[in-house]
Amino acid sequence: MTVKRVRYYLYLRDVLLLSLTAFGGPQVFLAIVIDMMVNRRGYINEKDLLELNALCLVLPGPTSTQTISAIGYRIGGPLLAYLSLVVWVMPATILMITTAVLIDYLQANTPGALSFSKFIQPMAIGYLLFAAQITIGKMIKTMEAAVLMMIAAFVAFFYNSPFIFPIMLIVGGLITTHNYHKQPKVEEEVGIRIQWGNFVLWAGVLVGAAVLGHYTRALPIRLFENFYRNGSLIFGGGQVLIPYLYTEFVEFKAYLSSEEFLTGYAIQQSIPGPTFSISSYIGALSMRDWGMTGFIVGGLVAAAGIFLPGTFLIFFVIRFWDGLKKYRPVRAALEGINAVSCGMLMAAAYLLFEPLESNFFNISAIIITYALLRFSKVPSPLIIIIGLFAGISYQWLAKWYGLN
Repeated sequence: MTVKRVRYYLYLRDVLLLSLTAFGGPQVFLAIVIDMMVNRRGYINEKDLLELNALCLVLPGPTSTQTISAIGYRIGGPLLAYLSLVVWVMPATILMITTAVLIDYLQANTPGALSFSKFIQPMAIGYLLFAAQITIGKMIKTMEAAVLMMIAAFVAFFYNSPFIFPIMLIVGGLITTHNYHKQPKVEEEVGIRIQWGNFVLWAGVLVGAAVLGHYTRALPIRLFENFYRNGSLIFGGGQVLIPYLYTEFVEFKAYLSSEEFLTGYAIQQSIPGPTFSISSYIGALSMRDWGMTGFIVGGLVAAAGIFLPGTFLIFFVIRFWDGLKKYRPVRAALEGINAVSCGMLMAAAYLLFEPLESNFFNISAIIITYALLRFSKVPSPLIIIIGLFAGISYQWLAKWYGLN
């Protein structure tokens, strides 16, 4: 028992270290995990890790968080998995709640305070364009997928209600199931024994939160339901989450402004940990009228809502995935789901750019940011830090010389 406790402690310590140093997105995250968890610690072998990561990629929710939780589950069962989830998400959650508090304080006490983010707001679009290119390159392999992607982008452009997105994902998956015969046969398809406990937990929380939110109208409960629903439907990682959150919380509910959203998204790109931590920033600002308690409650509720469904689902699916993935229609449906996700990511870049002025400065900032990410080796956080310093310098000079 003592040996197990020491091993669990070491694993949680390594997860904390990872949460404080994992800059650079999912590809860098996986490389760090292989080095730390496989090569140095031996918690899991590389083949099993890559298989777990692949499984998380095809499930809704935050891939990095699900992978960390799944490794914890393999090592120590549900308790260690949930502990590793908390340790992994908490640093980024705290940072983004703090960011929300600072942004709101600056706006309330300093006129034009967000002018310091003059540079990083269009830079956020550059990040999204770069993410779209990477994601599309990996997921779009056929003409049918490309057509689905364009249709999804068109629909998201003009009907950007948060309620249309899950329908689009389901339709996309159904459309490509007819291609199941093109999928290679892995083994003979056999019956699957499914343990439904975690699925019932996931669905029960989803329905329960919706019912409670509807009848109580309590903002924390409604926020939890909003983020839980989004966390249950996001395929393709944190970048695909952005159009959902922007549409629901900026355009549909107006809990925060487009300027605040872009500033938070850009700052999130400069911190380690999961991309989904942007939700804590949005949740905190959504409850700003409640004072400091509202910032903390909103940020934590949003974090719980966005991260829990993916964890429940990975615990549910991991037990029968080996059997499920042998069914070719399942693998074929993923092509359509991924294509729709890419289309929504393209739409997100447009929706986030639309509130900005279409001037030379903003367009140049987008292009330069994309070029640095695509063609240089400048670390992603450093690019944002440079943009922040440039914005602060611009604000100081504008105040000193009386510039507009």
